[in-house]
Amino acid sequence: MAKNLVIVESPTKAKMLRSFLGKDYDVESSYGHVRDLPGKKADLTPTQQKLPYASLGIDVENDFAPLYVVPPKAKKHVTKLKKLMEPDTTIWLASDEDREGEAISWHLLQILKPKKTNKVKRIVFHEITKSAILEAVDNPRELDQHLVNAQTARRVLDRLVGYTLSPLLWKKIRFGLSAGRVQSVAVKMIVDREREVKAFNPEEYWSLVADVEKEKKAFTATFTKLDGKKFVPKNELEANAIYDAVKSQDFTVKKIDEKEVKRRPSAPFTTSTLQQEAARKLGFSVKKTMVLAQKLYEGVSHGDGEVGGLITYMRTDSVNLSKKALGDAKKVISKKYGKEYAETRTFGKKQKGAQEAHEAIRPTELARLPKEVHDWPKTRLDADARRLYELIWKRTLASQMSDARLMQTGIDLEVIGKIGDKKSHIFRATGQRVVFPGFLKVYHEDRDDGKDENEEAILPQFTVGEKLRPKKVEKKQHFTKPPARYTEASLVKKMESEGIGRPSTYAPTITTVQSRGYVVKEGRNLFPTDTAFVVTDLLSAHFPDVVSLDFTAKMEDRLDDISEKKVDWVKYVGDFFFPFAKSVKEKDKSIEKQDVVSEETDEICEKCGKPMVIKLSRFGKFLSCSDYPTCKHAKPIETEEEEAERKALEAEFADEKCEKCGEPMAVKQGRFGTFLGCTAYPKCKTIKSIVKGTGVKCPKCKKGELIEKRSKRGKIFWSCDKYPDCDHASWKDPRIKEEEE
Repeated sequence: MAKNLVIVESPTKAKMLRSFLGKDYDVESSYGHVRDLPGKKADLTPTQQKLPYASLGIDVENDFAPLYVVPPKAKKHVTKLKKLMEPDTTIWLASDEDREGEAISWHLLQILKPKKTNKVKRIVFHEITKSAILEAVDNPRELDQHLVNAQTARRVLDRLVGYTLSPLLWKKIRFGLSAGRVQSVAVKMIVDREREVKAFNPEEYWSLVADVEKEKKAFTATFTKLDGKKFVPKNELEANAIYDAVKSQDFTVKKIDEKEVKRRPSAPFTTSTLQQEAARKLGFSVKKTMVLAQKLYEGVSHGDGEVGGLITYMRTDSVNLSKKALGDAKKVISKKYGKEYAETRTFGKKQKGAQEAHEAIRPTELARLPKEVHDWPKTRLDADARRLYELIWKRTLASQMSDARLMQTGIDLEVIGKIGDKKSHIFRATGQRVVFPGFLKVYHEDRDDGKDENEEAILPQFTVGEKLRPKKVEKKQHFTKPPARYTEASLVKKMESEGIGRPSTYAPTITTVQSRGYVVKEGRNLFPTDTAFVVTDLLSAHFPDVVSLDFTAKMEDRLDDISEKKVDWVKYVGDFFFPFAKSVKEKDKSIEKQDVVSEETDEICEKCGKPMVIKLSRFGKFLSCSDYPTCKHAKPIETEEEEAERKALEAEFADEKCEKCGEPMAVKQGRFGTFLGCTAYPKCKTIKSIVKGTGVKCPKCKKGELIEKRSKRGKIFWSCDKYPDCDHASWKDPRIKEEEE
């Protein structure tokens, strides 16, 4: 047996470290957490199952002592680690450097119970390279109990909130629902945004745009001012008045503005900014981004026998770069683009609680160009991982490059109205040209609205007083748009700005709210389900702190304070939990289920004449007879468009007969859309699908037709009727052109 046992979380990381440390070190993986709170009572021993707090897994009467167990999947790994230990074996705990990693190391110690504490070493590193690993081995440290306490407090708080509040949701709404300290806040954000969208009243406005050409350079100018004051036409009448005044008139150059502006590059990536930019530029979900980043961090073979990580640790909120990285960046930039493009930069603290001792996400070797990685065989690194590496490389390099210098030009074109008007109408044309590209040679950051600030027209040269005749003037009707629904990227941005969660929790939170049926993703947009509205309303009315952005952010701050020895974790958890538990108990008695899940309507049951009410199932809201279970009549809730569509289908299939029993077929609405069902049900259970074609040829296979379908969540999408031979599918209606949307 080896004299040194190094324990990391993943087998991939273990493989990398073995190649660096040599035969005197046995490197093994714990495969993540080796202990956790019990998932269910069956995970406990018979003796533990008799404990009064067995179901909760936390002894709330004795300093919130957690009842830790070794999960079934971890038992074989623990057994193997114990077999590798000898009395003189030095244990090197090499888990990640964040709270979770520190807790994994602490749990390993509790299980392995080494007899000689001086034989335990804790090492941390920001990247998996030979130099970083050897430096870590040369500089071990003690286990940080305060970090462990912060992770324990977080785990205990999450368990207490979830296990105390979720049963109330089961009783008052329906079984299987869950509440969480961070997830419920994320759901509320999405619900609140959806309500803003629904409540939005669009306002009409018009624009007038002139197409102008000079010296074979075409550009556009937009109407902005009337008689020296900003003016936006609110209706067609106002737009027509301006159009009639300026059409067929000369435009005179009244004013020329030209100034040079500088643009600074963005900071290197943190976890949240990487997730946001990978979503915008590459279309990755936050979960996919983190899976690929983990792969790049843990490392691959680089060829010629070299192995190691390609990027530094991917869970960080720091924008710092090491001295080595700064030096490497200067060398690569000077060699590839010239010395005038290199500028060493440091960036300020991103947010409260940021771990400035850590590094931003960067390539371990900036000299490893994206082209080199793209040339590797696919078996070594897949295409998406290469694209993510290139994104990280470009962002890191750009952060150490010179400012871009841009010459921005603005031209005011004046039109004096025709006889009877004589008012001054100003049309504004803007453009820019790059004087010195600086960091734009490599990279520019995308925006959530999809616009590129660098793509402005280059205007021709003008002189004041010069006259131009536009090729045409167009007037267009517009309507103000509601706030944009959250995407995964914009939700991460919002969570970070509000202090909700930390780098390690963004991706799991967003995955959880979708997997538990609170949120559905259509295209890139996140939509709340009916269940999300009902649960959010209940929590907001009765447990406002649980879904309060400010309260949740302060909890995160307190967890940071615990890690810095400023707050006692047991006292903090107690100050929160005992009043909370008392409130849940009181609300359990006062909240009536029918008040939560039922809504009165003016509709009358067509079978018994009693009022219909809106109820909630796991598939969403539906109409049910208020005399249930005496009358079991129920039907889906229809919009006016859906009702009109149903009536049209009923007329179309009025003479349809069941092919099995000959009884009439009826149009019915199910979870996956409209279908034909035999009216003799339940004696005859014949059903027949209704295919809704679009007349649009499949853009992928060029053979099939795109037809309307419904997802498992009941959302409409369009797919090829040649499925499964062709798997093309889209959330966008193929009959609507892009500009109409």
